[in-house]
Amino acid sequence: MATKAKWTVVFDDKMVIKNYDEGANEGVGYSIEDNAFWSDSKFSNIWAIQYGTAVASDEVEYRDTTPHTSYADANLGDISQFTDKWDAVHLPIIQDNWDKNNINNADGSPIEETEAEKIARLGPRPTSYSSS
Repeated sequence: MATKAKWTVVFDDKMVIKNYDEGANEGVGYSIEDNAFWSDSKFSNIWAIQYGTAVASDEVEYRDTTPHTSYADANLGDISQFTDKWDAVHLPIIQDNWDKNNINNADGSPIEETEAEKIARLGPRPTSYSSS
């Protein structure tokens, strides 16, 4: 399989991972619980995808002896079918992080902050997220 890419999809784990950059040591992955999606027949012979790697001919790895291929040549549809699912799982997490990002006094007690003050400090609460 190719070096780390922008996106990694691991079919057995039902996992979509957003990598930071080519060759990154870490990424953020989420298990996508959507059996109907994962059982689509176009994925039946796919082991893993590393989308956006420097070695495009090595982006799609098959379960059998089919040679690795580029994502475009695999005819799997737009990569957004994976990234949109990742985005949908990621949005509530960044919203929760925003909600919990409060400031405290030196003794650890919470400082009461209006929503306007919190928005001035953090920006507006996220209402959408798109990886593209």
